[in-house]
Amino acid sequence: MFNIKEIMENVPHRYPFLLIDRIIDFKKDEYVTVLKNISINEAQFQGHFPGNPIFPGVYIIENMAQASCFLLAKSSGGLNQNTVYYLGKVNKISFMKPVTPGDQLVTTITVIKFLGRNAAVQAKSTVDGKTVAKGELMFGVSEES
Repeated sequence: MFNIKEIMENVPHRYPFLLIDRIIDFKKDEYVTVLKNISINEAQFQGHFPGNPIFPGVYIIENMAQASCFLLAKSSGGLNQNTVYYLGKVNKISFMKPVTPGDQLVTTITVIKFLGRNAAVQAKSTVDGKTVAKGELMFGVSEES
């Protein structure tokens, strides 16, 4: 639905920390679904864990946060270079199954509510249609000068 250029226009992260490869679905102010291809070539697999590579849970949370950033930025007309979306709270995150190289991580972010310019979202990540992680995130928005 959106190419990498549009992702990078709405998410401030860059290599090696941009954890979204494609936007699958998007509805302004409501939800976004993103795809992250998990590749053995990624640096974290050198140490997490040698001989048994597992995509780190904190990276799954970061994927959720970046997807949320895309949803919030795109819904407000695009990322302004002075606007920063800060992850303020991680709540009720559960990991059900390891994510490994070769998997396609599909993450859906759904707005629970807007609190002024801040937001609470529900996050769910799946591989092959099976839930691997889920929880809630809260974001604060700041205008930096």
